[in-house]
Amino acid sequence: MEIKVKLNNLRTAPRKTRLVADLVRGKKLAEAQNILSFTINKTAKNVLKLLNSAAASAKNDFHLDQSNLFVSKITVDEGPKLKRWHPMSRGRAYPIIKRTSHICLVLSDGNKISEEKNEKQAVNKPEPKTVQQKKPKAKKIIKAAKEAKTKKKQIKNK
Repeated sequence: MEIKVKLNNLRTAPRKTRLVADLVRGKKLAEAQNILSFTINKTAKNVLKLLNSAAASAKNDFHLDQSNLFVSKITVDEGPKLKRWHPMSRGRAYPIIKRTSHICLVLSDGNKISEEKNEKQAVNKPEPKTVQQKKPKAKKIIKAAKEAKTKKKQIKNK
């Protein structure tokens, strides 16, 4: 079972938000909550709220046990940009771009996913490839070296 939650138009740059998202990707729910609660970052609080919301939805709507949940997918995309102008001397204006983020978080039940992955790995397991050893080209190299020596001798003799 997958629980998908989204947070749109977060007033933080996606580049900064992805740093926090990378911390919790693939972690169990309790571990991700601990990491986010001790992370000193503006975005960490918002991601923690989103994670808690997803956990509450899983518990109340789908009656899932929170000890089996983990963050299977978390993506951060760019939202709309707020464009502002900063006045400078001589009538110039410099642009200020305030970026926003869209966060999509997916919680999954650990038991079902791990079984599905094991089945897929068993079915799609590639056969080991045999490595063919190349034959040494030493004879050709020696022959070419001898020919080069004979040519040098012929040139010296002339």
